Amino acid sequence: MNAPHDRAWLAAHLPHQGVMNLLDGVVAWDEATLQATATSHRSPANPLRRGAELPATAAIEYGAQAAAAHGALAAGAPSAAGMIASVRGVRMSVRRLDDVASALEVRVEQVGGGPGGVVYAFAVLGDGRVLVEGRVTVAFAR
Repeated sequence: MNAPHDRAWLAAHLPHQGVMNLLDGVVAWDEATLQATATSHRSPANPLRRGAELPATAAIEYGAQAAAAHGALAAGAPSAAGMIASVRGVRMSVRRLDDVASALEVRVEQVGGGPGGVVYAFAVLGDGRVLVEGRVTVAFAR
């Protein structure tokens, strides 16, 4: 596993800026996987909130941002602009994320990809259990 990276590194290497940058830092990564942490799920300023709640579906964006961080680290350059093209096999064990007391742990593993995009399996954990997991396909802007 490689060294951790903080929020300043994320801001400099991901297209997600300001409050839309949801991750606090990268804890560990290697050529296929990455583990990040986040506490933004408890913030009233989280841009993915709907009213007073942050729905569990927001975990998909946490996974996509961790995938972008992995891509930037693997390439040794800022992440290319991309968009979520597909989400599959999502399983949610909670309805919302804002009431999770612990920091979120976001894990991704690259399971496919090519010049047009990448596929990552993701899991978002908190309070000692898997909250949301699935696969996300990110297509690169051309």
